[in-house]
Amino acid sequence: MASPPPPECAAEVTPSARGGSFSYRLDEHPVAALAVMNQLRLQRQLCDVTLRVRYRRGDAAADFPAHKVVLASSSPVFKAMFTAGLREGGMEVVPIEGVHPRVMERLVEFAYTASIAVGERCVLHVMNGAVMYQIDSVVRACSDFLIQQLHPSNAIGIANFAEQIGCLDLHQKAREYIYMNFGEVSKQEEFFNLSHCQLVTLISRDELNVRCESEVFHACINWVKHDCPNRRPYVQALLRAVRCHSLTPHFLQVQLQKCEILRSDSRSKDYLAQIFQDLTLHKPTPDVPGRTPKVDQLIYTAGGYFRQSLSFLEAFNPRDGSWLRLADLQQPRSGLGGCVVGGLFYAVGGRNNSPDGNTDSAAIDCYNPMTNRWSPCAPMSVPRNRIGVGVIDGMIYAVGGSHGCIHHSSVERYDPERDEWQGVSPMLSPRIGVGVAVLNRLLYAVGGFDGGARLRSAERYHPESDAWRAIAPMGSIRSGAGVCAVDNCIYAMGGYDGTDQLNSTERYEVETDTWSFVAPMRHRRSALGVTVHQGKIYVLGGYDGHTFLDSVECYDPATDAWTEVTRMTSGRSGVGVAITMEPCRKQMDGGECPC
Repeated sequence: MASPPPPECAAEVTPSARGGSFSYRLDEHPVAALAVMNQLRLQRQLCDVTLRVRYRRGDAAADFPAHKVVLASSSPVFKAMFTAGLREGGMEVVPIEGVHPRVMERLVEFAYTASIAVGERCVLHVMNGAVMYQIDSVVRACSDFLIQQLHPSNAIGIANFAEQIGCLDLHQKAREYIYMNFGEVSKQEEFFNLSHCQLVTLISRDELNVRCESEVFHACINWVKHDCPNRRPYVQALLRAVRCHSLTPHFLQVQLQKCEILRSDSRSKDYLAQIFQDLTLHKPTPDVPGRTPKVDQLIYTAGGYFRQSLSFLEAFNPRDGSWLRLADLQQPRSGLGGCVVGGLFYAVGGRNNSPDGNTDSAAIDCYNPMTNRWSPCAPMSVPRNRIGVGVIDGMIYAVGGSHGCIHHSSVERYDPERDEWQGVSPMLSPRIGVGVAVLNRLLYAVGGFDGGARLRSAERYHPESDAWRAIAPMGSIRSGAGVCAVDNCIYAMGGYDGTDQLNSTERYEVETDTWSFVAPMRHRRSALGVTVHQGKIYVLGGYDGHTFLDSVECYDPATDAWTEVTRMTSGRSGVGVAITMEPCRKQMDGGECPC
């Protein structure tokens, strides 16, 4: 009995009236054929062209025998050269210039083997050659390799190279890397070799990822110092690209007094002095966008109350509607304040209300999204439950709150760099459940409860004079309201008036010192969390008089309308809320973080 045919010879026979037929395909044939062609190339057999490659005039040439049909199959440039009626089509020896012989050797080998090995030292040359001859697969492979090799020390060079050869994807990835890692990139030699036009273009980008605008300022000054005699004329142009209104008055004052580069530049000094005056006079800042790095900004919500104080830390991503559960607070807390300084989330004060008893908190804890960890900071001078918090010039202000039956009018200020608290002038009235917002470097304290009555009054704090001044009272009494600042206005929403939870919203116009009602929320709520994301107000949770709410609503000032956007993972009130960057996913999974 005959043995069956080997698998590669298997055929399907279909009977027909006139006889059988079959189809056959050998998948290995293209690879085998190219292998034979490569063997013929190496033995210089049946070759119909020789590439005579010279990198520069005067260099020794290197010859590479090959087959036109193979070269044409891998490169549109070779195909056009040999088939489009060009003179090279009839030449047995084709001169090639501008490509290093070792690069051409690799590209020819790729045409025959579909394989190429490239190291760090030659990848730019190989990629440049692949671009010249439109060998797109090699260009993509080199681009992917360079993206993996991006580092603060080489990102600017890779971006410039990608721009020169027209590789848009690599150029975009390298630029994004520069923006995200600006702090480290600005310390490298490549940064100091930028032209002033390139530097202005770079620091003008909204996407720069910096914890403080002072990083950009110092980077520019250091760039000038690198070649002072030639770069001094560019100082003013650089300063106008820095978001100087985001710098603190203290920082500006120190630079005006001590920065050597500014001493002999009267125009730059006058420019910064004017900004210093604008900030200390609390003028509205110019319509210059803030830095918005291309990393998701999430709404963080910490603690809260549902039957007892909670230790949850969760984050909501408005872009995709997802919630993340993060590292718990070290102690359950409700009635706390939340804020962000330098990308770090701070949970301030509150109370641990548990079946075992109630404990008011003087604690402030710091959460780092890059490590998914909490760390304790120096405590406040007194416990503060139902506190209000705001940030001016990188300082956290803890406003009012209560300790047992004591209702605070006192205010203290925390310096994260020194881990120290300092008392400032007390408010005109004691306030717990106070709503706090910051606008034009002024701290607003709105509504609350003074121990005897719920309040419609409001006041604001001037850091330069260390003094509080009353502003116009709200239209409604509000304790436990949500308060925030948007578009040079203060908004107050919800709260409790002594009889009912409220859904009404009021807006304070700074210039006219007047409050006016805008669209109400869909739900009544007090002890709600509030924050601002991309110019819209988000309110989270709260208590409606019967139920602890899990709903999240969003207000758009442009349309004067509220919409429901999501639900929290559970109902709760008295949460601390603020916005900062997405946490490091690898740390959340327990892995090692490369950030």
